[in-house]
Amino acid sequence: MKNELIPQQKQSALAVMASRFSVEPAKLLETLKATLMPKATNEELLSFVVTANQYGLNPFTREIYAFPARNGGIQPMVSVDGWIKMMNSHPQFNGIQFTTEDKDGKPFSVTATIHHKERSHPVEVTEYFSECYRPSEPWKVNPRRMLRHKALIQCARVAFGFSGIVDEEEAAPSVSVNVTPSRPIFRSKLEPKVEPQPHEYLPENNPVPTATVTTSESIQQEVSNG
Repeated sequence: MKNELIPQQKQSALAVMASRFSVEPAKLLETLKATLMPKATNEELLSFVVTANQYGLNPFTREIYAFPARNGGIQPMVSVDGWIKMMNSHPQFNGIQFTTEDKDGKPFSVTATIHHKERSHPVEVTEYFSECYRPSEPWKVNPRRMLRHKALIQCARVAFGFSGIVDEEEAAPSVSVNVTPSRPIFRSKLEPKVEPQPHEYLPENNPVPTATVTTSESIQQEVSNG
């Protein structure tokens, strides 16, 4: 009797991720829904898991996480740590260099240069401060570091063809925010806080009630007339 080859059953995307973390698929599904994507459908969750598996990213350490998309569903978003992990683990990655340029003592641009083992010329991408800056705390405190992150992400995307994912700041403008007339129901952590405009407090918009001031002379005049 000849030995017959028994075809192996292909693992599901959820089972693949579960094996990476040494947990049961059902427990992983429960944890993902409870902690990371409580409102996601099973189809959206499956799409997210497939993307995380494709790039070997860990959702529990915030290398990748789900963000609400404008037209419904979720958008896989990758943090800078996730982009660095993808770049460093790529078999053709052969190093990266950065060139920073300032003008008038202020950050102007950062050029990232990635060396690819199978290409005779490196990949270079320049990102400009004027195009990337956002009024958030990280940009105000560490503007050159943030600009370097942007250059790294865009250069890695070009060098290795990473697709179907965005970085944190690319996803933020596409968020659909539900609001009531009084205050937002949901606000992205990356969305800058909107402060009241100065014109709301101008006298013509909010007139101050006038008060009648009685002086001693007017009192004496009223007594004389009385």
